[in-house]
Amino acid sequence: MKSPVTITIRKANENDFNFVVHLMDQALDSFYGGDHQAHAQRIFAAHINDNVDSVGQFSTGQYMFIAEINHHPAGMIHLVIKKQATVKISPLIVAPDYRGKFGIGSKLISYAEDFARQHHARQLYCTVAAQNQSTLKFLLRKGFHLAGKAQDHYKPGIDECMLYKPLGQSTTLDPSVISIVPFDEEKHAAVVRQLILSRVGGDFYGVDDAWVDALFASYQRRESRDVNAKYKLIFIAEQDDEVVGVVVATPKKGQSIKIMPLVTNSDTAFESLLINLPTVLVNYGRKLYIHLVPEPQQITYLQRHGWVIEGLLPGAYAPGIIVQQWGLSIQKEPATRKMRIKKPYYDAIMSGCKTLEVRVGYGSIKRLRAGELLRLETSYESGTVQIKSIRVYSDFTKLLATEDWRQIVPQAKDKVEAIQILRKIYPPHKENLGVHAIEVVKI
Repeated sequence: MKSPVTITIRKANENDFNFVVHLMDQALDSFYGGDHQAHAQRIFAAHINDNVDSVGQFSTGQYMFIAEINHHPAGMIHLVIKKQATVKISPLIVAPDYRGKFGIGSKLISYAEDFARQHHARQLYCTVAAQNQSTLKFLLRKGFHLAGKAQDHYKPGIDECMLYKPLGQSTTLDPSVISIVPFDEEKHAAVVRQLILSRVGGDFYGVDDAWVDALFASYQRRESRDVNAKYKLIFIAEQDDEVVGVVVATPKKGQSIKIMPLVTNSDTAFESLLINLPTVLVNYGRKLYIHLVPEPQQITYLQRHGWVIEGLLPGAYAPGIIVQQWGLSIQKEPATRKMRIKKPYYDAIMSGCKTLEVRVGYGSIKRLRAGELLRLETSYESGTVQIKSIRVYSDFTKLLATEDWRQIVPQAKDKVEAIQILRKIYPPHKENLGVHAIEVVKI
Protein backbone atom coordinates (compact mmCIF):
# COMPACT_ATOMS: atom_id res chain seq x y z
CA MET A 1 0.00 0.00 0.00
CA LYS A 2 1.40 3.36 -1.03
CA SER A 3 1.98 5.91 1.70
CA PRO A 4 -0.11 9.10 1.44
CA VAL A 5 1.47 12.08 -0.28
CA THR A 6 1.49 15.39 1.55
CA ILE A 7 2.35 18.53 -0.41
CA THR A 8 3.20 21.71 1.46
CA ILE A 9 4.50 25.09 0.39
CA ARG A 10 6.54 27.12 2.86
CA LYS A 11 8.92 30.06 2.95
CA ALA A 12 12.49 29.21 2.06
CA ASN A 13 14.96 29.23 4.93
CA GLU A 14 18.75 29.18 5.14
CA ASN A 15 18.81 25.38 5.00
CA ASP A 16 17.36 25.50 1.47
CA PHE A 17 20.31 27.36 -0.03
CA ASN A 18 22.08 24.39 -1.63
CA PHE A 19 18.81 22.97 -2.98
CA VAL A 20 17.89 26.27 -4.64
CA VAL A 21 21.34 26.91 -6.13
CA HIS A 22 21.61 23.39 -7.54
CA LEU A 23 18.05 23.41 -8.90
CA MET A 24 18.43 26.75 -10.67
CA ASP A 25 21.84 25.90 -12.08
CA GLN A 26 20.56 22.59 -13.41
CA ALA A 27 17.25 23.84 -14.83
CA LEU A 28 18.30 27.14 -16.39
CA ASP A 29 21.52 26.22 -18.15
CA SER A 30 19.85 24.81 -21.28
CA PHE A 31 17.88 27.97 -21.97
CA TYR A 32 19.81 30.87 -20.44
CA GLY A 33 23.35 32.18 -20.55
CA GLY A 34 25.17 33.63 -17.55
CA ASP A 35 26.11 32.53 -14.05
CA HIS A 36 23.04 30.81 -12.64
CA GLN A 37 24.65 30.10 -9.29
CA ALA A 38 25.36 33.80 -8.79
CA HIS A 39 21.77 34.57 -9.80
CA ALA A 40 20.46 32.04 -7.28
CA GLN A 41 22.69 33.42 -4.55
CA ARG A 42 21.49 36.98 -5.19
CA ILE A 43 17.76 36.27 -5.06
CA PHE A 44 18.14 33.87 -2.14
CA ALA A 45 20.02 36.54 -0.19
CA ALA A 46 17.31 39.10 -0.96
CA HIS A 47 14.66 36.73 0.40
CA ILE A 48 16.63 35.97 3.57
CA ASN A 49 17.47 39.67 4.03
CA ASP A 50 13.88 40.58 4.95
CA ASN A 51 12.82 40.28 1.29
CA VAL A 52 14.81 43.38 0.32
CA ASP A 53 16.75 43.52 -2.94
CA SER A 54 19.39 46.20 -2.39
CA VAL A 55 20.06 46.55 -6.13
CA GLY A 56 16.51 46.28 -7.45
CA GLN A 57 14.93 49.55 -8.62
CA PHE A 58 11.35 48.46 -9.30
CA SER A 59 10.93 45.65 -6.77
CA THR A 60 9.45 46.28 -3.33
CA GLY A 61 9.91 42.74 -2.07
CA GLN A 62 11.39 39.40 -3.09
CA TYR A 63 10.01 36.16 -1.68
CA MET A 64 11.04 32.55 -2.18
CA PHE A 65 8.93 29.49 -1.39
CA ILE A 66 9.72 25.78 -1.35
CA ALA A 67 7.30 23.01 -2.33
CA GLU A 68 7.76 19.82 -0.32
CA ILE A 69 6.56 16.26 -0.83
CA ASN A 70 6.38 14.51 2.53
CA HIS A 71 8.92 17.03 3.88
CA HIS A 72 11.35 16.56 0.96
CA PRO A 73 12.08 19.63 -1.23
CA ALA A 74 10.48 19.12 -4.65
CA GLY A 75 10.32 22.57 -6.21
CA MET A 76 10.70 26.30 -5.70
CA ILE A 77 9.20 29.58 -6.79
CA HIS A 78 10.60 33.09 -6.48
CA LEU A 79 8.10 35.97 -6.51
CA VAL A 80 9.00 39.62 -6.96
CA ILE A 81 6.53 42.34 -5.97
CA LYS A 82 6.83 45.30 -8.32
CA LYS A 83 6.01 48.97 -7.77
CA GLN A 84 3.62 48.79 -10.74
CA ALA A 85 1.23 46.55 -8.76
CA THR A 86 2.41 43.42 -10.56
CA VAL A 87 4.18 40.27 -9.39
CA LYS A 88 6.87 38.51 -11.39
CA ILE A 89 7.61 34.79 -11.26
CA SER A 90 11.37 34.46 -11.58
CA PRO A 91 11.69 31.47 -11.63
CA LEU A 92 9.36 28.52 -10.94
CA ILE A 93 11.17 25.16 -11.05
CA VAL A 94 10.04 21.65 -10.16
CA ALA A 95 12.82 19.19 -9.34
CA PRO A 96 13.36 16.62 -12.15
CA ASP A 97 12.25 13.63 -10.04
CA TYR A 98 8.87 15.25 -9.38
CA ARG A 99 7.99 16.75 -12.76
CA GLY A 100 4.67 15.60 -14.13
CA LYS A 101 3.77 14.11 -10.77
CA PHE A 102 1.58 15.29 -7.90
CA GLY A 103 0.66 18.60 -9.61
CA ILE A 104 3.46 20.53 -7.91
CA GLY A 105 3.70 23.12 -10.69
CA SER A 106 -0.04 23.76 -10.53
CA LYS A 107 0.09 24.18 -6.77
CA LEU A 108 2.97 26.64 -7.03
CA ILE A 109 1.11 28.68 -9.67
CA SER A 110 -2.01 28.71 -7.51
CA TYR A 111 0.09 29.78 -4.54
CA ALA A 112 1.62 32.58 -6.62
CA GLU A 113 -1.82 33.84 -7.66
CA ASP A 114 -3.04 33.89 -4.07
CA PHE A 115 0.15 35.64 -2.99
CA ALA A 116 -0.21 38.25 -5.74
CA ARG A 117 -3.83 38.98 -4.88
CA GLN A 118 -2.97 39.30 -1.19
CA HIS A 119 -0.49 41.98 -2.23
CA HIS A 120 -3.13 43.71 -4.40
CA ALA A 121 -1.38 42.92 -7.67
CA ARG A 122 -3.39 43.33 -10.85
CA GLN A 123 -1.17 41.05 -12.93
CA LEU A 124 1.14 38.06 -12.62
CA TYR A 125 3.85 37.75 -15.26
CA CYS A 126 6.91 35.76 -16.26
CA THR A 127 9.10 34.81 -19.19
CA VAL A 128 9.92 31.34 -20.48
CA ALA A 129 12.11 30.02 -23.27
CA ALA A 130 10.10 29.20 -26.39
CA GLN A 131 12.09 25.99 -26.70
CA ASN A 132 10.90 24.97 -23.22
CA GLN A 133 7.64 23.77 -24.72
CA SER A 134 6.35 21.80 -21.73
CA THR A 135 6.53 24.84 -19.45
CA LEU A 136 5.16 27.20 -22.09
CA LYS A 137 2.13 24.98 -22.73
CA PHE A 138 1.63 24.56 -18.98
CA LEU A 139 1.48 28.32 -18.44
CA LEU A 140 -0.90 28.84 -21.36
CA ARG A 141 -3.20 26.19 -19.89
CA LYS A 142 -3.11 28.09 -16.61
CA GLY A 143 -4.54 31.19 -18.26
CA PHE A 144 -1.39 33.13 -19.11
CA HIS A 145 -1.48 35.18 -22.32
CA LEU A 146 1.43 35.29 -24.73
CA ALA A 147 2.46 38.94 -25.00
CA GLY A 148 5.34 38.49 -27.42
CA LYS A 149 8.58 36.75 -28.24
CA ALA A 150 12.16 38.07 -28.20
CA GLN A 151 14.74 36.36 -30.38
CA ASP A 152 18.14 35.38 -28.94
CA HIS A 153 17.17 37.18 -25.76
CA TYR A 154 19.05 35.47 -22.94
CA LYS A 155 21.02 32.97 -25.01
CA PRO A 156 21.88 32.78 -28.73
CA GLY A 157 19.43 30.52 -30.54
CA ILE A 158 16.90 30.62 -27.71
CA ASP A 159 13.79 32.80 -27.99
CA GLU A 160 12.14 34.15 -24.86
CA CYS A 161 8.34 34.30 -24.55
CA MET A 162 6.72 37.00 -22.43
CA LEU A 163 3.54 35.93 -20.63
CA TYR A 164 1.09 37.53 -18.24
CA LYS A 165 -2.11 36.68 -16.42
CA PRO A 166 -4.61 39.38 -15.41
CA LEU A 167 -5.79 38.98 -11.83
CA GLY A 168 -8.65 41.47 -11.72
CA GLN A 169 -12.24 40.27 -11.98
CA SER A 170 -13.54 40.52 -15.53
CA THR A 171 -16.37 43.03 -15.94
CA THR A 172 -17.32 42.08 -19.49
CA LEU A 173 -20.37 40.01 -20.36
CA ASP A 174 -20.21 36.49 -21.74
CA PRO A 175 -19.46 36.92 -25.48
CA SER A 176 -22.02 34.22 -26.29
CA VAL A 177 -24.77 36.80 -25.65
CA ILE A 178 -23.69 38.32 -28.97
CA SER A 179 -24.97 36.80 -32.22
CA ILE A 180 -22.87 37.08 -35.38
CA VAL A 181 -25.03 37.35 -38.51
CA PRO A 182 -24.42 38.22 -42.18
CA PHE A 183 -24.94 41.84 -43.19
CA ASP A 184 -28.43 42.70 -44.45
CA GLU A 185 -28.22 46.03 -46.26
CA GLU A 186 -31.90 46.85 -45.87
CA LYS A 187 -31.86 46.09 -42.15
CA HIS A 188 -28.36 47.13 -41.11
CA ALA A 189 -27.04 49.76 -43.54
CA ALA A 190 -27.96 52.93 -41.65
CA VAL A 191 -26.64 51.88 -38.25
CA VAL A 192 -23.50 50.28 -39.75
CA ARG A 193 -22.74 53.47 -41.65
CA GLN A 194 -23.09 55.54 -38.50
CA LEU A 195 -20.97 53.11 -36.47
CA ILE A 196 -18.13 53.10 -39.01
CA LEU A 197 -18.09 56.86 -39.59
CA SER A 198 -18.21 57.68 -35.88
CA ARG A 199 -15.45 55.29 -34.82
CA VAL A 200 -13.09 54.80 -37.75
CA GLY A 201 -12.63 58.14 -39.50
CA GLY A 202 -10.32 59.68 -36.90
CA ASP A 203 -7.67 56.97 -37.25
CA PHE A 204 -8.14 56.17 -40.94
CA TYR A 205 -8.25 59.13 -43.32
CA GLY A 206 -10.56 58.72 -46.30
CA VAL A 207 -13.29 56.87 -44.44
CA ASP A 208 -16.37 58.89 -45.40
CA ASP A 209 -19.83 58.34 -46.87
CA ALA A 210 -18.40 57.58 -50.31
CA TRP A 211 -16.06 55.00 -48.78
CA VAL A 212 -18.97 53.31 -47.01
CA ASP A 213 -20.99 53.35 -50.26
CA ALA A 214 -18.11 51.56 -51.99
CA LEU A 215 -17.96 49.10 -49.10
CA PHE A 216 -21.61 48.18 -49.51
CA ALA A 217 -21.18 47.89 -53.29
CA SER A 218 -18.26 45.49 -52.87
CA TYR A 219 -20.42 43.37 -50.58
CA GLN A 220 -22.80 42.87 -53.52
CA ARG A 221 -19.91 41.25 -55.44
CA ARG A 222 -19.33 38.59 -52.79
CA GLU A 223 -20.93 35.78 -54.81
CA SER A 224 -18.19 36.10 -57.43
CA ARG A 225 -15.49 34.85 -55.01
CA ASP A 226 -13.06 36.68 -57.32
CA VAL A 227 -10.30 38.31 -55.26
CA ASN A 228 -9.51 40.64 -58.17
CA ALA A 229 -13.04 42.04 -57.86
CA LYS A 230 -12.11 43.03 -54.29
CA TYR A 231 -15.37 41.68 -52.95
CA LYS A 232 -16.14 42.11 -49.27
CA LEU A 233 -17.76 39.98 -46.59
CA ILE A 234 -19.59 41.86 -43.85
CA PHE A 235 -20.77 40.41 -40.56
CA ILE A 236 -22.82 42.07 -37.86
CA ALA A 237 -22.63 41.59 -34.10
CA GLU A 238 -26.11 41.79 -32.58
CA GLN A 239 -27.26 41.84 -28.99
CA ASP A 240 -30.98 41.73 -28.33
CA ASP A 241 -31.56 42.57 -32.03
CA GLU A 242 -29.44 45.71 -31.80
CA VAL A 243 -26.27 46.20 -33.84
CA VAL A 244 -23.28 46.39 -31.49
CA GLY A 245 -20.48 45.76 -33.97
CA VAL A 246 -19.47 45.26 -37.58
CA VAL A 247 -16.52 43.57 -39.24
CA VAL A 248 -15.49 43.70 -42.89
CA ALA A 249 -13.31 41.00 -44.45
CA THR A 250 -11.54 41.17 -47.81
CA PRO A 251 -10.16 37.86 -49.14
CA LYS A 252 -6.79 38.36 -50.85
CA LYS A 253 -4.69 36.32 -53.25
CA GLY A 254 -2.64 33.68 -51.49
CA GLN A 255 -5.63 32.98 -49.21
CA SER A 256 -4.98 35.71 -46.69
CA ILE A 257 -7.97 37.74 -45.48
CA LYS A 258 -7.73 41.39 -44.47
CA ILE A 259 -9.98 42.48 -41.61
CA MET A 260 -10.74 46.18 -41.71
CA PRO A 261 -12.67 47.75 -40.19
CA LEU A 262 -13.64 45.91 -37.03
CA VAL A 263 -15.81 48.31 -35.07
CA THR A 264 -17.80 47.68 -31.90
CA ASN A 265 -19.42 49.67 -29.14
CA SER A 266 -18.41 47.28 -26.34
CA ASP A 267 -15.55 45.03 -25.28
CA THR A 268 -17.93 42.07 -25.26
CA ALA A 269 -18.85 42.59 -28.91
CA PHE A 270 -15.17 42.97 -29.83
CA GLU A 271 -14.25 39.68 -28.17
CA SER A 272 -17.26 37.91 -29.66
CA LEU A 273 -16.21 38.92 -33.17
CA LEU A 274 -12.65 37.71 -32.52
CA ILE A 275 -13.98 34.36 -31.33
CA ASN A 276 -16.28 33.89 -34.33
CA LEU A 277 -14.11 35.21 -37.17
CA PRO A 278 -12.14 31.97 -37.70
CA THR A 279 -15.39 30.00 -37.97
CA VAL A 280 -17.23 32.30 -40.38
CA LEU A 281 -14.17 32.91 -42.58
CA VAL A 282 -12.50 29.50 -42.61
CA ASN A 283 -13.80 28.68 -46.11
CA TYR A 284 -12.34 31.88 -47.57
CA GLY A 285 -8.68 31.60 -46.61
CA ARG A 286 -5.98 30.28 -44.33
CA LYS A 287 -4.80 33.39 -42.50
CA LEU A 288 -6.45 36.51 -41.06
CA TYR A 289 -4.77 39.87 -40.57
CA ILE A 290 -6.30 42.98 -39.11
CA HIS A 291 -5.40 46.68 -39.18
CA LEU A 292 -6.58 48.65 -36.17
CA VAL A 293 -5.62 51.06 -33.40
CA PRO A 294 -6.54 48.92 -30.40
CA GLU A 295 -7.38 49.92 -26.86
CA PRO A 296 -5.40 48.14 -24.10
CA GLN A 297 -8.29 45.79 -23.30
CA GLN A 298 -8.66 44.91 -26.97
CA ILE A 299 -4.97 43.94 -27.05
CA THR A 300 -5.67 41.58 -24.15
CA TYR A 301 -8.47 39.94 -26.15
CA LEU A 302 -6.29 39.62 -29.25
CA GLN A 303 -3.56 37.92 -27.24
CA ARG A 304 -6.04 35.72 -25.39
CA HIS A 305 -7.37 34.33 -28.66
CA GLY A 306 -4.03 33.64 -30.28
CA TRP A 307 -3.52 36.71 -32.46
CA VAL A 308 0.09 37.85 -32.85
CA ILE A 309 1.24 41.39 -33.57
CA GLU A 310 3.01 41.46 -36.93
CA GLY A 311 3.84 45.10 -37.50
CA LEU A 312 3.51 48.75 -36.52
CA LEU A 313 2.49 51.13 -39.30
CA PRO A 314 3.18 54.76 -38.28
CA GLY A 315 1.36 57.26 -40.47
CA ALA A 316 0.06 54.58 -42.84
CA TYR A 317 -3.56 55.71 -42.62
CA ALA A 318 -3.31 59.09 -40.90
CA PRO A 319 -0.51 61.40 -39.70
CA GLY A 320 0.44 60.80 -36.09
CA ILE A 321 -1.50 57.53 -35.88
CA ILE A 322 0.24 54.17 -35.46
CA VAL A 323 -1.87 51.38 -36.89
CA GLN A 324 -1.07 47.86 -35.73
CA GLN A 325 -1.25 44.69 -37.82
CA TRP A 326 -2.21 41.51 -35.98
CA GLY A 327 -2.38 38.07 -37.58
CA LEU A 328 -3.99 34.69 -36.92
CA SER A 329 -3.63 31.43 -38.84
CA ILE A 330 -6.89 29.52 -39.18
CA GLN A 331 -7.47 25.83 -39.83
CA LYS A 332 -9.81 24.42 -42.43
CA GLU A 333 -11.74 22.67 -39.71
CA PRO A 334 -11.16 24.34 -36.34
CA ALA A 335 -10.57 21.54 -33.86
CA THR A 336 -11.77 23.39 -30.81
CA ARG A 337 -14.48 25.97 -30.32
CA LYS A 338 -14.20 28.44 -27.46
CA MET A 339 -16.74 29.36 -24.80
CA ARG A 340 -16.38 31.96 -22.07
CA ILE A 341 -17.60 30.78 -18.67
CA LYS A 342 -17.69 32.17 -15.14
CA LYS A 343 -15.00 30.72 -12.91
CA PRO A 344 -17.29 28.98 -10.34
CA TYR A 345 -18.97 27.04 -13.16
CA TYR A 346 -15.61 26.33 -14.79
CA ASP A 347 -14.26 24.93 -11.52
CA ALA A 348 -17.38 22.79 -11.07
CA ILE A 349 -17.03 21.30 -14.57
CA MET A 350 -13.32 20.63 -14.18
CA SER A 351 -13.88 18.96 -10.80
CA GLY A 352 -16.67 16.77 -12.20
CA CYS A 353 -19.43 18.31 -10.07
CA LYS A 354 -21.15 19.81 -13.11
CA THR A 355 -21.72 17.98 -16.38
CA LEU A 356 -24.34 20.21 -18.01
CA GLU A 357 -23.68 23.74 -19.24
CA VAL A 358 -26.88 25.58 -20.10
CA ARG A 359 -27.02 28.33 -22.71
CA VAL A 360 -29.78 29.95 -24.74
CA GLY A 361 -30.11 29.73 -28.50
CA TYR A 362 -27.70 32.35 -29.77
CA GLY A 363 -26.26 31.67 -33.20
CA SER A 364 -22.90 30.55 -31.79
CA ILE A 365 -24.62 28.05 -29.50
CA LYS A 366 -26.79 26.63 -32.28
CA ARG A 367 -23.63 25.84 -34.26
CA LEU A 368 -22.27 23.53 -31.56
CA ARG A 369 -22.37 19.81 -32.33
CA ALA A 370 -22.00 16.65 -30.26
CA GLY A 371 -18.48 15.26 -30.45
CA GLU A 372 -16.82 18.65 -30.84
CA LEU A 373 -14.12 19.84 -28.49
CA LEU A 374 -14.96 22.94 -26.49
CA ARG A 375 -12.34 25.12 -24.86
CA LEU A 376 -13.79 26.72 -21.73
CA GLU A 377 -12.17 30.02 -20.80
CA THR A 378 -12.40 32.15 -17.68
CA SER A 379 -10.51 35.38 -17.21
CA TYR A 380 -7.68 33.36 -15.68
CA GLU A 381 -7.80 29.73 -16.82
CA SER A 382 -8.86 27.49 -19.66
CA GLY A 383 -9.56 23.81 -20.13
CA THR A 384 -10.91 21.52 -22.82
CA VAL A 385 -14.03 19.37 -22.67
CA GLN A 386 -15.84 17.30 -25.26
CA ILE A 387 -19.51 17.80 -26.05
CA LYS A 388 -21.20 14.49 -25.34
CA SER A 389 -24.70 15.56 -26.36
CA ILE A 390 -26.92 18.62 -26.75
CA ARG A 391 -30.58 18.64 -25.74
CA VAL A 392 -32.84 21.57 -26.56
CA TYR A 393 -35.85 22.71 -24.52
CA SER A 394 -38.36 25.49 -25.01
CA ASP A 395 -37.83 26.97 -21.53
CA PHE A 396 -36.12 26.44 -18.19
CA THR A 397 -39.16 24.76 -16.64
CA LYS A 398 -39.09 21.97 -19.21
CA LEU A 399 -35.31 21.78 -18.90
CA LEU A 400 -35.45 21.12 -15.17
CA ALA A 401 -38.37 18.72 -15.53
CA THR A 402 -35.98 16.43 -17.39
CA GLU A 403 -32.42 17.30 -16.38
CA ASP A 404 -30.82 17.05 -12.93
CA TRP A 405 -30.53 20.61 -11.62
CA ARG A 406 -27.53 19.57 -9.52
CA GLN A 407 -25.52 19.00 -12.70
CA ILE A 408 -26.43 22.47 -13.99
CA VAL A 409 -26.26 24.77 -10.95
CA PRO A 410 -24.49 22.73 -8.26
CA GLN A 411 -24.42 25.65 -5.82
CA ALA A 412 -28.24 25.87 -5.73
CA LYS A 413 -30.09 24.53 -2.70
CA ASP A 414 -32.97 23.07 -4.69
CA LYS A 415 -34.70 23.11 -8.07
CA VAL A 416 -36.55 26.34 -7.27
CA GLU A 417 -33.32 28.20 -6.58
CA ALA A 418 -31.73 26.64 -9.66
CA ILE A 419 -34.39 28.07 -11.96
CA GLN A 420 -34.13 31.45 -10.21
CA ILE A 421 -30.38 31.52 -10.89
CA LEU A 422 -30.88 30.60 -14.54
CA ARG A 423 -33.52 33.29 -15.06
CA LYS A 424 -31.33 35.87 -13.40
CA ILE A 425 -28.68 35.12 -16.02
CA TYR A 426 -31.13 34.83 -18.91
CA PRO A 427 -34.28 37.02 -18.67
CA PRO A 428 -37.49 35.95 -20.49
CA HIS A 429 -36.65 37.44 -23.90
CA LYS A 430 -33.45 35.38 -23.95
CA GLU A 431 -35.11 32.25 -22.55
CA ASN A 432 -37.48 32.48 -25.52
CA LEU A 433 -34.53 31.79 -27.84
CA GLY A 434 -34.62 28.19 -26.63
CA VAL A 435 -32.61 26.47 -23.90
CA HIS A 436 -29.64 24.27 -24.82
CA ALA A 437 -28.37 21.73 -22.29
CA ILE A 438 -24.80 20.97 -23.35
CA GLU A 439 -23.55 17.77 -21.76
CA VAL A 440 -19.76 17.80 -21.50
CA VAL A 441 -17.03 15.47 -20.36
CA LYS A 442 -13.56 16.58 -19.30
CA ILE A 443 -10.72 15.25 -21.44
